[in-house]
Amino acid sequence: MKTIDGRPYATRAELSERAGYKGDATLRALWAAREDNGHPAARKVDRTLYWDLEEWERWHAEYRRQRSGVDRSGSPDEELPPAGQAKVLGIDVSAISHYRDNPPPGWPAPVRTEELESGRVREYRTRRQLWAYADSSPRAGTAGRPPAKGPDPRIALAVEALAAEPGRKAGETAAALAERHGGGLSTWKRIVTEARKQV
Repeated sequence: MKTIDGRPYATRAELSERAGYKGDATLRALWAAREDNGHPAARKVDRTLYWDLEEWERWHAEYRRQRSGVDRSGSPDEELPPAGQAKVLGIDVSAISHYRDNPPPGWPAPVRTEELESGRVREYRTRRQLWAYADSSPRAGTAGRPPAKGPDPRIALAVEALAAEPGRKAGETAAALAERHGGGLSTWKRIVTEARKQV
């Protein structure tokens, strides 16, 4: 961190850490697509790029909000069953069922449970919990959703994967991404090809 004109500025690595990304590949991809996504301008100091921390964090929060496809309406404290949770997050209800046995990072614990006649348990979560989860990164359950306006967020995931394991074959990277995030192998192969242009 550096203070410039009395304001806090951060490097790409510092922004990545604050945003919860592994490495800085995602932010490199967002910076490369700045004409499309409105990424704030940087200041160069001693050959290092710095961003106004407050300005960047406001932009990043709005960028995530716009990309998420999350329903932000309703009372934050309303307790929702699985179908309602899926609707808020813009994902299939089967993903919510899957999360019970295999929760993704950051998936919130239920605020209450209800035993059904079948012997199964229904878990309830609040809108506030779901919004906080949606704002965390990375977030599972977004595969298959129509792409939001602007650059495809899956390209940033592929850029990050390629940067993490540069010696790995493109097909292996695509297979790992398909397994982790869902979606078809051929789709991920196209995404990895596009991501390689940015690495």
